[in-house]
Amino acid sequence: MKENNHILELTLLSLLLLNPMRFVQAKEIDPTLGVAAPDGLTIWYDGERLPIEGKGWMNTESYYARLPAKAKGVAPESVWNLSYDSAGLCFHFITDATAIQVRWILRDANLAMPHMPATGVSGVDLYGRDDAGKWRFIGNGRPASVSNNATFRVTPERENILYLPLYNGVTSIEIGIPKENILSTPDPSSPSPIKPIVFYGTSITQGGCASRPGMAATAIVGRELQISVINLGFSGSGKMEPEMAELLAELDPSIYILDCLWNMNLDMVKDRIEPFVKTLRKTHPNTPILLAEDSSVKNITPTEKGRILRSIYEKLTNEGMKNLYFLSNEGMLGEDFDGTVDGCHPNDLGMKRQADVFVKSLKAILQAPAQ
Repeated sequence: MKENNHILELTLLSLLLLNPMRFVQAKEIDPTLGVAAPDGLTIWYDGERLPIEGKGWMNTESYYARLPAKAKGVAPESVWNLSYDSAGLCFHFITDATAIQVRWILRDANLAMPHMPATGVSGVDLYGRDDAGKWRFIGNGRPASVSNNATFRVTPERENILYLPLYNGVTSIEIGIPKENILSTPDPSSPSPIKPIVFYGTSITQGGCASRPGMAATAIVGRELQISVINLGFSGSGKMEPEMAELLAELDPSIYILDCLWNMNLDMVKDRIEPFVKTLRKTHPNTPILLAEDSSVKNITPTEKGRILRSIYEKLTNEGMKNLYFLSNEGMLGEDFDGTVDGCHPNDLGMKRQADVFVKSLKAILQAPAQ
């Protein structure tokens, strides 16, 4: 039965990659659930009334947080604080309007960082499908203060994705539609045929230093594979603690990607990775797990930590662990040294190159026969 289910998932994945519009089932939102603007020309729909994508747990302290409320005091404090950043969270929607508005309120008044612009740290990003069903960038909502408003031109009756900020959180986000138009979202009673991908990692995973949310490598991977992605990147804090393994084991993804080497010293790599993988394997005996080597702008392959990671991968596979994979950093940042802002964090070019390496590996894993 498990083998038959795997074959069905592979068939659905192939159909999604060939015809990404095939499985979109929209459900109109009741206009009475929105709030009319004072001039009566716009209906504002609260994001909490829309299905949210990229969220692993629903029982969070804040609707736009990434870890469950019970993780407070369990997860490392730095991880808990970063879980309020809305990296990877997004909404899919369809409208018959030709223009929409988005307004959002940020948690933090620090809109940018020295090496990452406000458009990526605190902005929102809108993508829409073109005639061929491919995702295309529409525009970025540029933050000017804690409270922001942006207007976008959209193609009527086309699916859109609205990405939330990468290094800031939001307390509120709303989509405004002209009163004569409708807003629809993917039908929540029709779940995706493919379970989401979980990325667990570092500031790079979280999105540093993409110029805008849609250019984070995890977002690019999601669009390329037509699969929902849960971004559990925590800046400077993805260190594979046992508590994080227990939390991740609660999820039910199509694959786990563990990409924490940049945040770990040699002793952490030696001591933490094997038990972390084994914790996931206890509750997910067949779920693929991909161990990613740390990227290197100097094209060092393997890195010192990558060599240890590969030895752990070989040990576990030699012991009989199935569906465990290793991803070399080769090609992640290119050969011209132009892929980062600081020798570590990818710029948009580096993010695209890194995403391409992940996509190639993930396609092969997701389409592989059941082990």
